[in-house]
Amino acid sequence: MRLRRFAAVIVPVVALSAAAACGGDDGDKTKSASGKELDKVTLTLNWYPYGEHAPFYYGKKQGIYEKHGIALDIKAGQGSQKTVQATGAGQTDFGWADTPPLMAGVGQGLPVKSLGVFLQTTPVSVQSFTSKGIKTPADLKGKRIASTAGDAPSKTFPVFLEKNGVDASEVQIQNTDPAGKMAAVLSGKADALIGYANDQGPTMQNKSGKPVSYLRFSAFGLNYYSNGLIVGERKLQSSPDLAKRMFAATSEAWTAAEKDQAGAVASMQGASAQLPPVSVLTDQFKTTLTLLHTDATKGKAPGINTTADWTQTIDLFAQTGIIGKPETPDEYWASNVAPQG
Repeated sequence: MRLRRFAAVIVPVVALSAAAACGGDDGDKTKSASGKELDKVTLTLNWYPYGEHAPFYYGKKQGIYEKHGIALDIKAGQGSQKTVQATGAGQTDFGWADTPPLMAGVGQGLPVKSLGVFLQTTPVSVQSFTSKGIKTPADLKGKRIASTAGDAPSKTFPVFLEKNGVDASEVQIQNTDPAGKMAAVLSGKADALIGYANDQGPTMQNKSGKPVSYLRFSAFGLNYYSNGLIVGERKLQSSPDLAKRMFAATSEAWTAAEKDQAGAVASMQGASAQLPPVSVLTDQFKTTLTLLHTDATKGKAPGINTTADWTQTIDLFAQTGIIGKPETPDEYWASNVAPQG
């Protein structure tokens, strides 16, 4: 049943994109400058490069991926949902994507799994100019909040309000596309937006010259898994050793980048024509580093997950309708690839 649903949903995507598929064939090899044999690997991000992605560029520049036998090619994405689809369809070897669309894809029969969630504390937050005086959830009463209907932040926002004693009817939601949220706040048409603390906030601050404040969901009783490394099941089954090396290299790259944050940001130079200014990249990456662990994984290497944390995320997403029928963690997570917390 799951495979049939996958065919119905994904085959049109494959048909449209087959010519541009960027995932390498099994056994695709190259050699390093020193003559070491490397596996060609494509990683598709969740979006155009921004501060969160610094460890990948740093790991490539510092030779960490090469040390693990990988010649890494980093591609910009167009949203986590498309990255999840492309990874499951074999159009890219690995992906970097948010957990909600991963789970939704699995529910539709998409053969894709997480190798490990790295951003284990959600970056979702209500972001506003500090001058608005929004310091607690109660301050949202009567405010106009820009949101994107149907995405995970918008679906979990009512739970965030309920946990903090705020009636959803007391908050005005303005639905718009992701880019429109920031424009609405910058223009004063909205008092705040629901988004990611390591993305929009630093950009708004840079564009406006005004300080931005955050109500992080995780600081007010609501946490769930966010972005992580994903792989299609075909690639996982045909190249299990490559999947393990990719996870190990990525975890090592994140550890190294955290120790050299300025160097990590500098490694992104030239990554994209849309790359934010260095000051924004620095703020984005600094905030990202606060998201790497839950209480259960503190002191562990980046990307190490626990069954309990996965279960908490699954339960919340089932409650909010992000996923339909909840499955066990092993349906979403290849727990045998990396050590467990």
